[in-house]
Amino acid sequence: MPEINITSIRTSSNGVWQGDNPLDHAFPLLIVQTTLILAVSRFLAFLLKPLRQPKVIAEIAGGILLGPSAIGRNKEYLNWVFPKWSTPILESVASVGLLFFLFLVGLELDMSSIRRSGKRAFGIAVAGISLPFVCGVAVAFVLRKTIKGEDQVGYPQFLVFIGVALSITAFPVLSRILAELKLLTTQVGETAMAAAAFNDVTAWILLALAVALAGNGAGGEHKSPLISIWVLISGGAFVAIMLTVIRSAMKWVSCRFSSRNNMADEAYICFTLAGVLVSGFITDLIGIHSIFGAFVFGLTIPKGGVFAERLIDRIEDFVSGLLLPLYFASSGLKTDVATIHNGRSWGLLALVIATACGGKIIGTFVMATMFMIPARESLTLGVLMNTKGLVELIVLDIGKEKRVLNDESFAILVLMALFTTFITTPTVLAIYKPARGGSSTSSRRKLGDLTTTKDTKDELRILACAHGSGNAPTLISLVESTRSTKNSQLKLYIMHLVELTERSSSIIMVQRVRKNGLPFLNQSLSSEWHDRVTGEFQAYSQYGRVSARTMTSISNLTTMHEDICHVGENKKVALIILPFHLQWRGEGDQAIMDNVGHGWRGVNQMVLKNAPCSVAVLVDRGFGNGSQISEANTNIIRRVCIMFFGGPDDREALELGGRMGEHPAVKVTIVRFIQQEGQEKNHVVLQLSPSERGGVELSYSFSTAIMSPEKEKELDETAMAEFKSKWEGTVEYTENEVSNIVEAVLAIGRSGDYDLIVVGKGRFPSKMVAELAYRQAEHAELGPIGDILASSGHGVVSSVLVIQQHDLAHAKEASVSNAVRTELEKSADESCGVGEIARDAM
Repeated sequence: MPEINITSIRTSSNGVWQGDNPLDHAFPLLIVQTTLILAVSRFLAFLLKPLRQPKVIAEIAGGILLGPSAIGRNKEYLNWVFPKWSTPILESVASVGLLFFLFLVGLELDMSSIRRSGKRAFGIAVAGISLPFVCGVAVAFVLRKTIKGEDQVGYPQFLVFIGVALSITAFPVLSRILAELKLLTTQVGETAMAAAAFNDVTAWILLALAVALAGNGAGGEHKSPLISIWVLISGGAFVAIMLTVIRSAMKWVSCRFSSRNNMADEAYICFTLAGVLVSGFITDLIGIHSIFGAFVFGLTIPKGGVFAERLIDRIEDFVSGLLLPLYFASSGLKTDVATIHNGRSWGLLALVIATACGGKIIGTFVMATMFMIPARESLTLGVLMNTKGLVELIVLDIGKEKRVLNDESFAILVLMALFTTFITTPTVLAIYKPARGGSSTSSRRKLGDLTTTKDTKDELRILACAHGSGNAPTLISLVESTRSTKNSQLKLYIMHLVELTERSSSIIMVQRVRKNGLPFLNQSLSSEWHDRVTGEFQAYSQYGRVSARTMTSISNLTTMHEDICHVGENKKVALIILPFHLQWRGEGDQAIMDNVGHGWRGVNQMVLKNAPCSVAVLVDRGFGNGSQISEANTNIIRRVCIMFFGGPDDREALELGGRMGEHPAVKVTIVRFIQQEGQEKNHVVLQLSPSERGGVELSYSFSTAIMSPEKEKELDETAMAEFKSKWEGTVEYTENEVSNIVEAVLAIGRSGDYDLIVVGKGRFPSKMVAELAYRQAEHAELGPIGDILASSGHGVVSSVLVIQQHDLAHAKEASVSNAVRTELEKSADESCGVGEIARDAM
């Protein structure tokens, strides 16, 4: 391809109809490059997601794949999509993203945490930097003598660059890995974060030193050493001014900033964003890379306030989602693996990887054991501190830009960074698993196990989960309805469920957890949501005998259930309340259904499967309409219907109904469904769904436990008799003999006579419920009756609470595709369960 004068390149084309090729013009080509990079990196991130790899791995690998190492070996493609004249344009746009991302890194890094980290984290950080830096200097001598062309670079700058590249820890990447592995609240995670923060600051100082020493690199004009000294002095003065004068100014701006979106606030935001650019320009003027100025300016912003949150909201998605992948991809595009072409080069790569891993892991391990940290945790710390990625790539890119690193050494070090970061997550998972608390020895794992005499009641502990502040009024109404007499005690835990995303702000939220290992948020650093919910539940707790505590779980949706179940186990709760993934807003025909996301449905399914106690899923259609009830305010009457068909889950619903019935402002009605005369001797055989159909989503699941139907009937009769004798005169009781169970259930749901309908999930169903197994399930996790009441298009206006009783005997379930009625007699003592082919219902 002939050389092209970049000054002759026009920004936009006249279009194909006028004979212009858009790819010969700067802006259309940039659009194509950006789209291609994002598509490839996102696809690789999707492939690497099961391995729990950070996104930076996919972005670098995407650049390598698109570059001269793979697809770019086709010169025609490379000259067409990534011509040489486009490289400065792509890198300039990517550098803008890098500038603002480093500002976010500085904003995320809390300097006070370094001061609070103590001698342990400080010592670990020093050892984790010193040994690999010394080892890196030793390796640099080997690389300089072995790799052709590197002997043209001066010793000091080459040694410093290699030493920095092998000794740094990527703080942003490490925080992401710790959050995804749920290690941030452990001692290992806290120590690693504190040490990485100190390491990060040290790395930037060393990088500034390396850039100052680098000059023009190999082949450049020789300059006086005094220039490097002046660069360092000027850089030190810049940092001093930023951390004193500018920090005070930004503190004043932060105090003046309000959460309201007015013109003054917009001016403060624009002023700050301009400050990022100016800071970058000043450090570039000094002779240090512009990203150093952006990072230091980020350190001056007060942490944890509304101002910092607004800044993050304004720039994070655009920078992290669009511009930053371009930077990492450009690093990959400059990496030519083909330069590692013989045994000598691959041997150097193995040497660099072994030195980087060995120096970091051994140095951290030895120092950690000297601080009396157990060997396994010390080894885990070493592996975590070996995380490279982000900062590593920045160092290497600057080294290549300054011509300190040539193509071969650059490729070796990029592959080293990829390898060390890639192995972090699987290695940590293999050698360390934090203790999540032993199994509770308490037997009170369901409502029926609590003592409920006339004079005393055991403390009822409930864990109520919420997606947002809109769930709070309904949860308060529901929980208040279960608080019965003056002798009852209620302890309530509210957990705000927040999805851990790729945004830095979610990591900042995770870092605010308390040090007790549970996902609690410090109220002084809480978000607006947390303030609202905390205020509402604190006001509710003023009614007396209710201890309410709010907490936040920030996790990937695939592992969110672990946090919920862990808190349920640790706090010995008897009931977990989950919000349904569909929510209705408004009343009657004006109601609008919102779907908070299919992923949240998966969270509910996993909690139902793994919970250490009973679980209730709340389908909210405006239960309580935001108005609260109390013993002092009995004018607001909640009408609650308990549908009883039989089985363990229905008995748990009956137990909850008894607690609700004792509340003076709650009117409870028990509707017991009776099979029509003549059908009692029929048996229902449930046929298992073929596993290849994937019937879990479309078919109901029932317990595989071997149980006696006659014994279950006896337990149902006993429970109902005790309930009627205990709550006679308080709770209304009716029996409903039906032939069409679906229409009977829907009639109650559509009537509007009840604010809340409580049903059991029916994992060990009665004959009536089992006959519904043929229906195609819309929400199989709710069971047949709950699914009928929760499904859209049926006109049900009441809220629904579906309860699953905790019972290890019912933990294993099987998906059922059909129900076949037979007239075979079964003896009373014969037990049944889901077998290899079929099972009988009660």
